[in-house]
Amino acid sequence: MNKIIVIGSPGAGKSTFARALAVKTGLPLFYLDMIFHRPDKTTVLPEAFDKKLGEIIKQPQWIIDGNYLRTLPLRFEHCERVFFFDMPVDVCLEGAAARVGTVREDLPWVETEFDADFRQYIIDFPKDQLPVIYRLIDQYKDTRRIVIFRSRAEANAYLEKGV
Repeated sequence: MNKIIVIGSPGAGKSTFARALAVKTGLPLFYLDMIFHRPDKTTVLPEAFDKKLGEIIKQPQWIIDGNYLRTLPLRFEHCERVFFFDMPVDVCLEGAAARVGTVREDLPWVETEFDADFRQYIIDFPKDQLPVIYRLIDQYKDTRRIVIFRSRAEANAYLEKGV
């Protein structure tokens, strides 16, 4: 297990899991939000994002945390294992709201409010992103190890069992 993606809705617990997984495995961890967003809350151009992602994917080992649906097929193509957090919307909303005001290593600024657009993105995640994710899972289910968590307890139990 050298190339891993961790995906799911914001607030689901992806980054927390990815950090714990990186500690357990010793694999380098890359947060897509840190690549895409600048500290001033602007974003990089798609070409710059794609270039950096391409550099990461060429490395022999990695954990990549984040969705960025446009680049998900590329990451599925290059990964060996997928951890997918398919959590209820209310859990994701609570998770995203709880981190407001917290310094995080996976985002280059501290969120000062639970932005209405971001909240709506989480609410729309099941209809906008889940179909694409499940199509990719179906496409790669025979060639990739795919683990789907439907609760944080499942993710924690996985980590406790050993990787």
